[in-house]
Amino acid sequence: MAVQYAVADPFLKAKFWVEIAGIASGFFTECSGLSAETEIFEYAEGGLNDFVHKLPVRTKYANVVLKRGWVETDELWRWYQKTINGQIEAKSVSILLFENKGQSPSSPKTRWDLIQAYPIRWQGPEFSVDNNAVVVETIELAHRGWQRQ
Repeated sequence: MAVQYAVADPFLKAKFWVEIAGIASGFFTECSGLSAETEIFEYAEGGLNDFVHKLPVRTKYANVVLKRGWVETDELWRWYQKTINGQIEAKSVSILLFENKGQSPSSPKTRWDLIQAYPIRWQGPEFSVDNNAVVVETIELAHRGWQRQ
């Protein structure tokens, strides 16, 4: 008797949408930094020499970096300026993953909701007369973690 496995195709990473409360929606071409890492405390119990206890301590979440083609609005820059001026304005940010099957997206397959996100780095475009690339704006967000829906 042959064993049958149910294998689902992985999602292509090309269709995603970013929602930032009160600032912008979508239009981002890249998103990175959705990662978490839990620190551990290693405890060697006396008289127990065949393993070391590894106890979780705290979890750290990486900053999320968003890139998009330059647009005429400056909402992201103004949001970052508040951080520069010491006025942290945390916002809800969601990254939504859609199935990439050629049709227009209906409902997201999953989403990551960043908790109290705020900008900590902004990078403007790089110019070169030898290059016809799209002008790109980058924003890096710190946050208190994320929840996957």
